[in-house]
Amino acid sequence: MIRRTLLAACAALGLVGATAAEAQAQNLRIGLREDPDILDPTLARTFVGRIVFAAICDKLFDINERLEIVPQLAESHRWEDPRTLLVTIRPNVRFHDGNVMDAEAVRYSLDRHLNMQGSFRRGEIGAMESVEVVDPRTVRIRLRAPSAAFLSQLTDRAGMIVSPAAAEALGRNFGTRPVCTGPFRFVERVAQDRIVVERFPEYWNASAIHLQRITYLPIPDSTVRLANLQSGALEMVQTIDPDDVPAVRRNNRLRISVSDELGYQSITYNIGNGPRAQTPMGQDARVRAAFELAIDREAINRVVYEGMYVPTAQPVAPGSPFHIRDFRPEPRNLERARALLREAGVATPLRVEMTIPNNPDLRQVGEVIQAMVREAGFDLRLNAMEFASSLQAAQRGDFETYLVAWSGRADPDGNTHSFMHSRGPQNDGRYSNPEVDRLLDAARLELDPEKRRDLYAQIWQIAIRQDRSRIYLWHRKNIVAHSARLSGFVNIPDGLIRPQGLRLN
Repeated sequence: MIRRTLLAACAALGLVGATAAEAQAQNLRIGLREDPDILDPTLARTFVGRIVFAAICDKLFDINERLEIVPQLAESHRWEDPRTLLVTIRPNVRFHDGNVMDAEAVRYSLDRHLNMQGSFRRGEIGAMESVEVVDPRTVRIRLRAPSAAFLSQLTDRAGMIVSPAAAEALGRNFGTRPVCTGPFRFVERVAQDRIVVERFPEYWNASAIHLQRITYLPIPDSTVRLANLQSGALEMVQTIDPDDVPAVRRNNRLRISVSDELGYQSITYNIGNGPRAQTPMGQDARVRAAFELAIDREAINRVVYEGMYVPTAQPVAPGSPFHIRDFRPEPRNLERARALLREAGVATPLRVEMTIPNNPDLRQVGEVIQAMVREAGFDLRLNAMEFASSLQAAQRGDFETYLVAWSGRADPDGNTHSFMHSRGPQNDGRYSNPEVDRLLDAARLELDPEKRRDLYAQIWQIAIRQDRSRIYLWHRKNIVAHSARLSGFVNIPDGLIRPQGLRLN
């Protein structure tokens, strides 16, 4: 592990060894926590991939720092009725291949997100029934039923518009050479090494773009990311660990920005995804309850994260109006945990495997959980994997439990439906409860905020407290560090690094 870390440091320093001339040319180098998965907005899952997409693929809508939905590729919109959305497309927008972005391209992209085999967007815009081209700048989107969440889904990958010509030519290989309408166009990718994008001169909002090139460098070790930032080999890092915050604040050549994250850290159980679900953990909610009752969220937060994170038992962050304030983590209770294992009739110590992304802080989290649950009667084995590989393993059911985060969405549907619904494309554990499905679908349809909040409260009681479908651990912070030379960064709670307004001085 030490040798691997040193190699990562050397590679990062060698690849981004800067000259003063490069800095003056507005070339920004960003250290990412992981290497993104496929750069196809229809098929992608990783949060770090969304950071790259922020440069290369504009969306119909975006969110601002107040979590308001604002137009991006859409110039305007209006609901003709509760099931019909009319969207006017911004004029004079071109794809990176030179083709015009028009209503037909919007129709094509939305249909691709909904219908392409393996699409992770299907669960997000499943309410969509059809898309009609009204004229070259107008589309009419018809829904099967009213949806409180639909517009918010178009602020992320489900709202990204891809070049139909490039998508047809490349098919499932589109992610190797993505063509969208963002301020930067794709140049190259070397797996586990770098992703390079360069300014697109014909970008519709060119006056907001001051950088010529961005190089994204995956550096899983937070210490190495910080060392590269301190040495000047990077101008920005996507995130640093909470215990590195004091060092950044003491350095007058660096700046730090902290915001509350919309998402969560969680543990997914494999309940019904293939042979590895056929375990006491996968088949008995009492065993899962015992595992959770053996964990002290606040202690992990203090030990690993300097107490900066917010322990939770639900997928909706405290800043949301849909957060259920009286649905809180249960206190650690080893006596009750041991009693539940006895009731379940399992022999202890019960061997369980937990897949963990191969980052230093998550490995430490895994080790702390390992020690905690041992006291209740679990023999927890840790399986550290490269992050994109761990997502693939989870999707095919090759896990028992999985320590995984979600970066979060402004609307609660984006944090729930895809993960809890029996047909959700990111329901890796294949949890299924018809009543939870019904309530999740009802929450999508309910337009009254108070009634919708009550539906989520019912969902938490069944899916989380009764069925123990997943453990929600804490809501994180977006802790972004960058050179004092970089100006114009706005830390929005979704954690994305938007290039609009960024400038190197």
